[in-house]
Amino acid sequence: MAAEQHNILLDITTVLGASALGGYLAHRLRQPVFLGYLASGLILGPFGLKLLNNASEIKDIAAIGIIFLLFGYGVEFSLTELKRFRDILLKASSLQIGLTIAVVAFIAPLIGWVEGLTQGIFLGVLLSLSSTAVVLKTLIERGETHTRHGQVMMAILIAQDFTLAMMLAILPALQDPANITAAILSTLLKLVLFLTAALVPGRWLVRRLIKRIAQTESSELFLLTAIVLCLGVALMTGKIGLSMELGAFVAGLMISEIDYSDQALAKILPLRDTLVSLFFASIGIQIDPVFIFHNFGAILAIVAIVMVGKAGIILPIVLNFGYSFKTAVIASLGLNQIGEFSFVLAVIGFQQGFITEEKYLLLLGTTGITLVLTPLWIRWSPRIADELAKLPFLANYLRRFRETKALSIPEKMRDHVVVAGYGRVGQVIVKILQDRGHQVLVMENSEAAIQRLRHQQIPYIFGDADSELVLEKAHLEKAKALAIALPDPASTRLLLKRALEFAPELDVVARSHQNHEIDLLIQLGAREVVQPEFEAALEMGAHMLATLGEHPSNIHSVIKAIHTDHYLSVRPDRAPRKQLQALTDAAPELHGEWVTLQKGSPLDWSTLTTADIRNWTGVTVMAIQQGDDISYYPKGLTTLRSSDRLLVVGEPEELTAFQDLMLGRCQISQESSHWVSLAAESPLVGMHPAAIQTEYNVVVQAVRRHGKLHNPVDSAMKFQPEDLLLLTGEGDRIEEVATKATLNG
Repeated sequence: MAAEQHNILLDITTVLGASALGGYLAHRLRQPVFLGYLASGLILGPFGLKLLNNASEIKDIAAIGIIFLLFGYGVEFSLTELKRFRDILLKASSLQIGLTIAVVAFIAPLIGWVEGLTQGIFLGVLLSLSSTAVVLKTLIERGETHTRHGQVMMAILIAQDFTLAMMLAILPALQDPANITAAILSTLLKLVLFLTAALVPGRWLVRRLIKRIAQTESSELFLLTAIVLCLGVALMTGKIGLSMELGAFVAGLMISEIDYSDQALAKILPLRDTLVSLFFASIGIQIDPVFIFHNFGAILAIVAIVMVGKAGIILPIVLNFGYSFKTAVIASLGLNQIGEFSFVLAVIGFQQGFITEEKYLLLLGTTGITLVLTPLWIRWSPRIADELAKLPFLANYLRRFRETKALSIPEKMRDHVVVAGYGRVGQVIVKILQDRGHQVLVMENSEAAIQRLRHQQIPYIFGDADSELVLEKAHLEKAKALAIALPDPASTRLLLKRALEFAPELDVVARSHQNHEIDLLIQLGAREVVQPEFEAALEMGAHMLATLGEHPSNIHSVIKAIHTDHYLSVRPDRAPRKQLQALTDAAPELHGEWVTLQKGSPLDWSTLTTADIRNWTGVTVMAIQQGDDISYYPKGLTTLRSSDRLLVVGEPEELTAFQDLMLGRCQISQESSHWVSLAAESPLVGMHPAAIQTEYNVVVQAVRRHGKLHNPVDSAMKFQPEDLLLLTGEGDRIEEVATKATLNG
């Protein structure tokens, strides 16, 4: 007995140590850490170095990690959130599962992959599941669990976990089809009884229990109670034939809306993360790399069919439930893998003769590869959605869709404030502005939020705020300012960049989610970046200074100084590695390239401020390499020198304009410059650039039309309403043309 205990302890230590090393290497390679965990399990397992004696016991222990993962998500999700996504949870997920099973059951026998309808149904059941563990872990690492696409994905995954128990009940009944109806009804009855008991009297009992335990002020007792609650409910659902993961999620929901939910989650997190690493390693243990190598072509073909097929099923379903095209694309590409619970179904199917050993191994290899590819799909999906939206036939469809149902804007809206996002932060911003009598336009992609805006008679646009189609209708060129209050860091960056393409001189304030995003957003052109944690600290610090007798003017000066330097004085040291990581994370949605400043360039010896590169070309300089030193987010006083390497981001036409500027193909005017927007009735509409230069002695240096930069300006171009013109010349002349541009009549 002692020897067995020693062996299992040695195996756990070995797996955790290898997982730590694998996770570190994955992080250094800028990949999700769980890929390192998968690789460590593959290397240590029976198909690798064979260093583990109790692989099956490790898998049993690792399963607890997924139970805690779902428990934690249940705590964060809450019943209120669940109600908001009930259509996705109940209807969309049912469609996704049903359609997947139907399509696979029809096609698989035709192509000879299975024999008969029964085996086709089994394969459809197996392929219909996605990976809760991988998707949730990826969303947590990217800080996207509370984004619209993150919540849609999790709602579908939760529904899949709900139906897993039903699938396990149906599989044995497939051998005797007459019992299928009884198996389904029995499972549904158990599910209804369990949910009724857990979410009605269960919540009341748990609330009182947690309150009593918290009053003891014992950290150990609180942790033990949270663990027992999680595992106890999970075991109960397992005993009655339902999924233990479902039980863990419901246990989280039971305490999600009580005062101590955050404390419970904080206690569970370290244990959860440790056991989740074991879980991913246990998946790696089951993958046979030799079999994958010998059948690589067949497995790749299955991977392509599965991932494209599942995405093709999920995309229209999410779209038809009122979500934006971008949300639908991200959700479909995030859920197009085969889930980890498919391993369980595959084992049962192999044991009961639904699939052969060869197909079982093919499915294991396919599942492993789809899990590895999932973080990459989620990372690149926003860029893919943007590129797909540019396809002519799709762009025309999306434009018609937006025009018919998606906006409520006064005909002549001007000098308004655009607020992106109507969550908790956005709602406060809108209320403050409206209380002071300012016009507000909200961009939001939640149907529930749109209903509130419609009820409150607040002008809105339905859609993703970072979409060019949405921004085109927000009339940013006429707006006073833009407040970005989105929960998604990637969407925040992309919206900021695109907003300044539509209105280069717009005053933008953005919400930062983490410290390392502050410099990135400032460099991209935000006038102000707000970090909620720092703002809370500043309010508390100001209160303490007032308590200590500091004069209000001194307190104001201290807070203003911290805001002016964008929290730099109170931030931890900005390590170059973290700055590089921030740029790397932003890379998928920012078009960037390294360019070398040639000798004799007009930019040689000029500062970033005097060159005014963003104003003239639209590109942003994100980093400058001078010799072996790299300066991230360079300041305006930074002097450019020949042979410097610059990391610049921008759209293709903006990068071309920058190349022209750098090579001296266009000259930087030393006179004043200013962007102006053409009103519909302006006398400048229909004029050519040369005509404006002749009549007003002002040069039209660049034009932005629907956000797209034209620099140099085609001499044959006729100006249209809502064009943005970059005028250069004497100040009074520019002012005269600006007056004409905004003149109505």
